[in-house]
Amino acid sequence: MSAAKLLAVALLAGACSSALNDPSPVAQFAPGEANGRTAAQLIAEADAAWQHRDEPGKASQAQGLYVDAATADARGVAGLLGAMHALSFRIEYEPGVAKAKLASEEVQLGQWCQQRAPTSPECDYRLAIALGQEARENVSMGRDAIKHVVELLHRAIARDPRLDEAGPHRVLSILLVRAPGWPIGPGDTDEGVAEATKAVELAPESAANQLVLAEALLASGDQGKARAAYQKAATLAAVNPDKLDGARQLVEARSGLEKTGG
Repeated sequence: MSAAKLLAVALLAGACSSALNDPSPVAQFAPGEANGRTAAQLIAEADAAWQHRDEPGKASQAQGLYVDAATADARGVAGLLGAMHALSFRIEYEPGVAKAKLASEEVQLGQWCQQRAPTSPECDYRLAIALGQEARENVSMGRDAIKHVVELLHRAIARDPRLDEAGPHRVLSILLVRAPGWPIGPGDTDEGVAEATKAVELAPESAANQLVLAEALLASGDQGKARAAYQKAATLAAVNPDKLDGARQLVEARSGLEKTGG
């Protein structure tokens, strides 16, 4: 079943379960292998593992180190944000993982991030992504989770619209384009195009933004403009300094060009 259909099922399921409950202690998610290293040292090691995240076990290793860092520093959010990023990556790209379990862990770490830094737009943004993934993996939480996603993204946009190359606008566009529309869900293709356009205006050299704009334009029926956005995405992906992200973006852009006859 496609992601869009999964989201539709989630929203149709209704608010059967709350997406946000009291989170378990951060230490419960930590491997407990700090061995006297400081939070800064653990984060440095996690960052090094993250650079090789496509290699088997490296994303999981980075995640563990980040959570150990978050445990070592009970006030900081760097470890929590790093762990959430790693969890999101594993859910999307690592074969054979327990996606629902990882999504639940990601949401709980996001709640701790908010508790430690209530005004952090990055905590809001990462929690929104986590809730979106949980809604996809656990349909009973769908409607409640998506409601929070929209609220969190709007709050992140208000606080820092340029975060992660206009990531809050980009993620909101994806939700609006892929979700079913009223009365079932928040889906609105025209608004999705508007949010993607804002993302491109704020960070025009982002291949990710061009890809989201292309998807939104294609959903709106504007195949010509969608093809142009896919072409721009391919050009940007080819020179992306992050070679791992660039390689994935290039594959997606080329697939989009095929769909639009480019």
